[in-house]
Amino acid sequence: MQLLDASRDLAIRPIWRLGFRPFFLFGTAFALVAVLIWLAALDGHAAWQPAGGWLAWHRHEMVFGFGGAIIAGFLLTAVQNWTGNPGLRGRSLALLATFWLTARVAWLMGAPLAMVIPLELAFLPAVAFVMGRSLWRVRQRGNYPVVVVLSLLAAADALVLWGLAVGGDAVQRQGVLAALWLVAALMGLIGGRVIPFFTQRGLGRAQQVKAWPWLDWGILAGGVLLAASFATGLGLQPKSWLAGLCLLLGLGNLLRLTRWYDAGIWQVTLLWPLHLAFAWLAVAPLGLAAWHLGFLANPSLAQHALGVGAMGGLILAMIARVSLGHSGRPLEPPRAMRGAFVLINLGAAARVLLLPIAGNTALWLAAICWAAAFALFLRHYAVLLCTPRVDGRPG
Repeated sequence: MQLLDASRDLAIRPIWRLGFRPFFLFGTAFALVAVLIWLAALDGHAAWQPAGGWLAWHRHEMVFGFGGAIIAGFLLTAVQNWTGNPGLRGRSLALLATFWLTARVAWLMGAPLAMVIPLELAFLPAVAFVMGRSLWRVRQRGNYPVVVVLSLLAAADALVLWGLAVGGDAVQRQGVLAALWLVAALMGLIGGRVIPFFTQRGLGRAQQVKAWPWLDWGILAGGVLLAASFATGLGLQPKSWLAGLCLLLGLGNLLRLTRWYDAGIWQVTLLWPLHLAFAWLAVAPLGLAAWHLGFLANPSLAQHALGVGAMGGLILAMIARVSLGHSGRPLEPPRAMRGAFVLINLGAAARVLLLPIAGNTALWLAAICWAAAFALFLRHYAVLLCTPRVDGRPG
């Protein structure tokens, strides 16, 4: 295995020293700005149209723009720990971040599709290639499924772009929903590893809850199957067999959460948000099962439980912890982050539970809570992400 070259790494600007730095910074800034732009567009205050229109932009960018950035930042950082080899850094990392950022600007500003599509297509396959190459070098087969899910995310993005090119809104929707449930599968895979570990470590427990591989792999396979149902269009209409699949996914995640639970998590700021986010990861497929069975009128509520509660909540909790650990700081977030974690969950509750009752008021409340949560993260972490580790080590 390669040794980290400290002198070479320390010569790089801090923001380009490891993947979490640029992608957590740019991704959270985009999460904040994109929601505010979406609100302005809904209120009729946007003076231009992005590629494909505002709805196409919103649903694509919250999954592939925001979600894609954070996924890239987390995995490009984690792979260094997994393999013991240096992660992507320096000019290569800056180039990858430039692909992501340029695609965001081009799509938002309504650039020609001949520009938008190649820029968008470049990012996720590049991340999957870097991950696959790093894992292959050390033959770390246990993490190959991560590359598989990344590759499927890239395929879902290509499906959206095909729909954009031919003017097919239904095809775009299929691709976005497939991607959203692939992100759920990835969160279940990664969360299933780190949440019990973080919980036991945060509580000072000596023994970690033993994983049940059959359950973990079954949920991953079920999540990919559910994503495939959306990619093919089957999941867009109520079906009893999909209700059964969603019910199994939701109950499986609840079972995992129950096994990890310890009452002490409520005393540790970096633990209870992880568990709440995973609870949303159980609520979302259960809500979708209810829609398939005719008990829920709008499947969008289940999709937003996943997008806002699970994805938004887990991202905020994970980046708050990862940023501290990889910058050499104690795992004690600023006190204001407690408010951020509360806000992201309030936003999810407003978007899912209040929307059928309060309509636009709930939508605005959800968006404001989301924006405020990520604004608090940026207020307390932006400088950290742009400055060297406090212990003088690379990364």
